[in-house]
Amino acid sequence: MKRILLKRSFVLILIALNTACSVHIDEKKLLVKEIEIIKNTFAPDKRTALFNLEVLDGPSGFTMFGETNLPFAVDSLNSLLKEKGIKATNDIKILPGVELEGMTKAVINISAANLRSNPKHSAELATQATLGTVVNVLKKEGDWYLIQTPDMYLAWVDNGGIQLMNADDIKGWNTAAKIIYTDTYGHAFNTEESKNRISDIVAGSLLKLLSSNEEFFKIEFPDGRQGYISKDEAEEYDTWLSNLSYNADSLIATSKTLMGVPYLWGGTSTKGVDCSGYTKTIYYLNGMVIPRDASQQVHAGKPIDSIADFSKLQKGDLLFFGRKATETTSEKVVHVGMWIGDNQFIHSSEMVRISSVDKDSPNYDAFNVGRYLRTQRLLNEDDPLLLNLNITKPLKD
Repeated sequence: MKRILLKRSFVLILIALNTACSVHIDEKKLLVKEIEIIKNTFAPDKRTALFNLEVLDGPSGFTMFGETNLPFAVDSLNSLLKEKGIKATNDIKILPGVELEGMTKAVINISAANLRSNPKHSAELATQATLGTVVNVLKKEGDWYLIQTPDMYLAWVDNGGIQLMNADDIKGWNTAAKIIYTDTYGHAFNTEESKNRISDIVAGSLLKLLSSNEEFFKIEFPDGRQGYISKDEAEEYDTWLSNLSYNADSLIATSKTLMGVPYLWGGTSTKGVDCSGYTKTIYYLNGMVIPRDASQQVHAGKPIDSIADFSKLQKGDLLFFGRKATETTSEKVVHVGMWIGDNQFIHSSEMVRISSVDKDSPNYDAFNVGRYLRTQRLLNEDDPLLLNLNITKPLKD
């Protein structure tokens, strides 16, 4: 009888342990699920928001660890867990990190900084940022910095591409008078007469204005280098800003100045552009900051067409191409171009070129017409994804 009672007790203990273990596993699954809900709500696109959390199951309970640049998302997560009665230690690192010692801003210090998907030169070129662009600095690994650009894109840059600044430094940079480089490509020189180059310059570059005469702007780079740029190639930023026309003809004129510029995966400068980097650059040089990638740009502005009725399109509209949705696969946007009228669109494909949707035209683009998805109108549309520089001035102020 005693042996039977011991056996029954042992079985009951096993049942209790298994039940407790099952409850523990279920609690962890619920915690992970709640984290995923918050991530999908606040950081659905990893290109523009960082929210990388994991759950550690230790002897003292659950611990959430990882990093994010969204403190309000962590606050929402904590409130949600409290509401659900889920207990977990918060060991989440909020970026920017304290190891940056207040240097949480930077200004791009070269003509076009190559921003990588990982902190190494062999990593994929994610995007570029042009000279004078103010970026947020989130963390450092070796000689690389994780930054966020004005269009919210997250990527890594080596320390040669930026000038780190603290709050006072960046205030001084932001409030200083500027020039914007308006030619496609050129150089800054160390004197008015000399042809000794300080740096190359690409369209859209911003530099501090020190003084000017009839022929030259005297300028300063973010790192303090000084030089001269011909007035024929640049404008005072405020003058340029006040003269922005925000019309389709200006977009088209800009787009054609880049004819023949080579295709470059990740490129967003006049040195080389990918398809969405090209449309982004066209719009920026006309005073608008639009999302970085084609799959992001397709959600901006106003829908115009999805049935290849090109008669609905206006100059400046963006055409998107890719894989249509099926019963088993979702739509995938992989290419973008800009409508220029006369049944033609301009895009970066091998190089910047003009293609036609008219099958009788010598530049008919059967491949892209065959994968056409939809058209969006961004010009002069009210959308939080679109920033007008003469209203928001995110790159100067």
